Amino acid sequence: MSDIQLSAEQIDVLLRAAVAAPSMHNTQPWRFEVNDQVIDIYLDGARTLPAEDPTGRAMRIAAGTATFNLRCAAAALGYGSWLGLAPEADEPDLLARIVLEPSNTPDQQLLDLSAEIPRRHTSRDPIRTAPLAQETRIDLVRAALAEGAELTWLSAEQIETVVDMFLDTDLREIGDWHRRAERAHWVGGDRADDGIPSSALGPRAGSYRTAFRDMGTRPADRTRAQAAFEQHPNLAVLSTEHDEPADQVAAGLALERVLLTATRHGVAASFLNQPLEYDDLRQEVQRTTGKAGFADMVIRFGHARPPSSTPRRPVSEFVRPTPPPE
Repeated sequence: MSDIQLSAEQIDVLLRAAVAAPSMHNTQPWRFEVNDQVIDIYLDGARTLPAEDPTGRAMRIAAGTATFNLRCAAAALGYGSWLGLAPEADEPDLLARIVLEPSNTPDQQLLDLSAEIPRRHTSRDPIRTAPLAQETRIDLVRAALAEGAELTWLSAEQIETVVDMFLDTDLREIGDWHRRAERAHWVGGDRADDGIPSSALGPRAGSYRTAFRDMGTRPADRTRAQAAFEQHPNLAVLSTEHDEPADQVAAGLALERVLLTATRHGVAASFLNQPLEYDDLRQEVQRTTGKAGFADMVIRFGHARPPSSTPRRPVSEFVRPTPPPE
């Protein structure tokens, strides 16, 4: 391994790509430490969601998505990258370490996907109900497998089962003011650098039983325009064989590879993870797939108009100071 010194411009390119990744409520729960050719990815404990993500699983998945984007951006800069998950057992907030090496032949798949990073946005709009091309479905399954995860497409009957769980979660949340308050903190209004602004919420569903999660909590957001969402959505479950913290980071790597691959195919995606926020329903989602493992994401795919983007904080806010040498 050669010693390299990344320039300020290269670091900016790498971290801008990383922070473009999705995170629950766009909390952006990550920090980065850059030391020569080594980039460490940490959780930002100030951006937790204790009511909706008490175990930190969603935060670790988000850190995985940012890590994957870093690897793609590194390939675009002409670097190969080596990845280690949970590299220091005594530092639980250190989730991943990337080591960069100049390369004449960077990973072509990562290089190709790097171009999709600025184009990928979560779509909260209605999508066309036409089924996805078989080639697209296969490519998305392969994308998950490349990172050690599994993407399972749900049948019509399985989709009905999962949609019923959305209703169950709605009923559970009626009296949960902790969840409502937490969501109101991150969702709605005009937002300059984090959270989900009202402009990115999309329309409200015109009917109640639908594969759509209305994130609006503020009075103005609950009166926005309505639209008809698809009755037969394309849903898939992303899962991993195990459920340790490193597996959840790996699920994030797989998720972002899937999302960027979908973007390359002209397919939009959004997340319907409310059942996964309850342990019993999360287990039921996985049982619905008919496979062993642990459900990490429920993803809705389809063709839609270009979605609205959500804001990001300045890159400088994500950089963790490098500790002085001992």
